[in-house]
Amino acid sequence: MSRLIEIDLDVPATPLPRRVKDLLDDADDRIERFHHRRRDNPAPAFVPSDFVESYRALSKVAELSLAPGGRFLEWGSGIGVVTLQASLLGFDAIGIEIEEDLVDEANSLSEDHGIEAEFLCGSFVPDGGDDVLEANAYNLSRTITWLRNDVASAYDDLGLEPDDFDLIFAYPWPGEEDTVFDLFAEFASVGALLMTHHGEEGMRLQRKRR
Repeated sequence: MSRLIEIDLDVPATPLPRRVKDLLDDADDRIERFHHRRRDNPAPAFVPSDFVESYRALSKVAELSLAPGGRFLEWGSGIGVVTLQASLLGFDAIGIEIEEDLVDEANSLSEDHGIEAEFLCGSFVPDGGDDVLEANAYNLSRTITWLRNDVASAYDDLGLEPDDFDLIFAYPWPGEEDTVFDLFAEFASVGALLMTHHGEEGMRLQRKRR
């Protein structure tokens, strides 16, 4: 049975490169404007990650060559910042987001900053993931959940599956953490990394082992 092994990642508070700072400043402005435009119809559970911490953690993973390869996928990519950070660090970066307006924002941010990445609208839950969601239904029913499989999986358009990626990033909503872990354990390739953000608890990095 596959399991996830915790990796202790020491991430120093290094200064951000100018290009990354410019990206984050622009992203902050766009997020504020997005929330203002959608104030009467907010995007469900759109809570940005800690983008400074995500860049530092991703850069450490890249520096130490911890990922088995160069393919990066973000589950729930929002406005696309973490995916773009991964691209700047040399990953072939893709983001999947269920909210079409956020995909449009991510593509605009990517184009304006000249950072190559791909963003797809759809569910990051792969075909066959219903069993994992059902197994976690008790936990999910106790909180608000935006882990949805009522829309088409994005992998059909992508032509790839979760096990084609070497590093997956997610920011689970409270109560969804175990479901995200179980989806990764079930569908990611052996040796792949899962990086997750947990609010004030910071980043976690895990590797799939058989």
